[in-house]
Amino acid sequence: MTAIKFGTDGWRDIIAEDFTFANARIVAKAIARYVVRCEDAQKGVLIGYDHRFASDSVAAAVAEVIAATGTPVWLADKPCPTPAISLLVRQRRAAGGILVTASHNPYPWNGIKYKASYGSSALPSIVAQIEIELAEVQKSVVPPLPPRKELIQSLEPRAPYLDTVEKLIDWQRLRDAKLRFVSDPMHGSATGLLPALFARNGISCDEIRAKRDPHFGGVHPEPIPPHIAPLQEAVLAGKYDAGLCADGDGDRIGAVDRDGTFVNPHQIFALLVWHLAGTRNLPGDIAKTFSVTKLIDKLAAKFGRKLHEVPIGFKYICELMLEQNILIGGEESGGIGMSLYLPERDASVCALFLAELMAWHGRSLGDMLRALYAEFGEYHYGRDDLNVTPAQKQKAIAYFSSEKTTTLLDWPIARRENMDGIKIYLGEIGWLLVRASGTENLLRVYCETSKQETTERALDAVAKLVRAL
Repeated sequence: MTAIKFGTDGWRDIIAEDFTFANARIVAKAIARYVVRCEDAQKGVLIGYDHRFASDSVAAAVAEVIAATGTPVWLADKPCPTPAISLLVRQRRAAGGILVTASHNPYPWNGIKYKASYGSSALPSIVAQIEIELAEVQKSVVPPLPPRKELIQSLEPRAPYLDTVEKLIDWQRLRDAKLRFVSDPMHGSATGLLPALFARNGISCDEIRAKRDPHFGGVHPEPIPPHIAPLQEAVLAGKYDAGLCADGDGDRIGAVDRDGTFVNPHQIFALLVWHLAGTRNLPGDIAKTFSVTKLIDKLAAKFGRKLHEVPIGFKYICELMLEQNILIGGEESGGIGMSLYLPERDASVCALFLAELMAWHGRSLGDMLRALYAEFGEYHYGRDDLNVTPAQKQKAIAYFSSEKTTTLLDWPIARRENMDGIKIYLGEIGWLLVRASGTENLLRVYCETSKQETTERALDAVAKLVRAL
C-alpha cells in the first residue's frame, strides 16, 4: 500500500502493478473521507474518465466507493476531457470531481485526479488533507460500507462543456479569415471537441488520431516531438494553416505551424499572453511556473502586468487565480489556463484562442513568433528526461546545489535559485534547471538559451555528467 503516492496532480501508477482496482478504491475512499469531512458532501461528486485501458470500469468502482458514504455521484456516460469535469464541478457547485486518467503518461499508466469545488487542481492544502486520509485508510481494517447504487446518476459531460467554451471566441473574425485547421487529440478523450466547435461556426477543421486507442498508437499521448510527427505530416500534406494538438486527457496543448514546425508550449504561452494581454488588452496579472521561458517576463513588463512565478504544478497557479486577478497562467508542459473561463488548464480553449489570434492578425503562428523574437530576442528551450537511479537523482541535485560547482562546460554559473529543483544561470546566455520527478525514476533537465545549439550543448553536458555520478 505504500506505493500509493500523490504527485503534483493526483496519483498515477502502472496498470496491474500498483494501479489496481483495490488501490483505486483505497484512493477513492481517502477522497470520500476528505469530501465528507471538509466539503458539503450532499452537493455531490462528479466522476469522469479517459480512453485508457479499463478507465470506465475503474470510474464505476470509484463511483461505488464514493456513493457508499451517502454522497451523491454523477458518473460520466462517455469518456471526456479533464476540463469538462472541472467546468461542470464549478457550474453545478458540486463538492468536487474525480478523473480516472494518467493524463500525458505512457499507455501502461493510469491514475486518479481530484478536482476541487472551484473547478481545478486541488490546492496544496487539500492534497495534504487527502494524503492524511490516505494514510488512515491504508492503516484501517474497517470493512467496506454497504453499496448505495441508487445515489449514482448518469452525466453527459460534453454538451455543456462545448456550449460554454464556444462563447469565449470571436467566431465572425474566424469565419472571415477563412483559415483551415487540423486537430490531433492523440487518441485521447479530447476527440471530437475542436471539429464540433469549428463545424458549428463554419470553420474548416479536420481531425486525425481520433479513434479510441488505449495504446495511443504506440506513442506517449504528450503533444511534443516526436509524438506529434503524424500531426506535422498531416499539416504539410493537407496544407492546413495550423495543427492543434491535445494530450491524453485534453488539458495540455501542442501546436504545429503551417510549414510543419512544432510550436512548443513556451511559444504558445507567449503568443497567448501577447493576444490576451496585448491585442485584446484584457485585465489581470500573469503567472508562470519555475521552468517557463523568460520571454513571459518581458511580455509582462511590456504590457505593464505583474508577473508571479510559482513552483512547478498547475495547482500553484490555480491558487493564485483563486486569490488574485490572474488573466493567464501557464506551465512548461503545455498546461495553460485563463481566468476568463476557469482556473484550469484546457487544451481546447487554448487552441481556440490561438486560432482567434491567427484570424485577428492574418498571420501564421511562425510569423508571429518571429515578430516576438525580433522585438525581445530569441529564446530556445530544450528538456531532457534522464532515466536515473534514486541515488543519481540525489547526487545530481547536490552537485548543482553546491557552491563548489562554479561552471558548466565553459560557462560560469552566475547565480542559483531553488524554488523547485535547482536553477543555475549560465552567465548572460540563459539558464538550466535540474529537478527530480516525484513520481518516476527521472531527472528532468530544462534549459533555455539564446541559441538552439547552445541549449542542446548544455543539455548534453548535464546528461553526461549525471550518468557519470
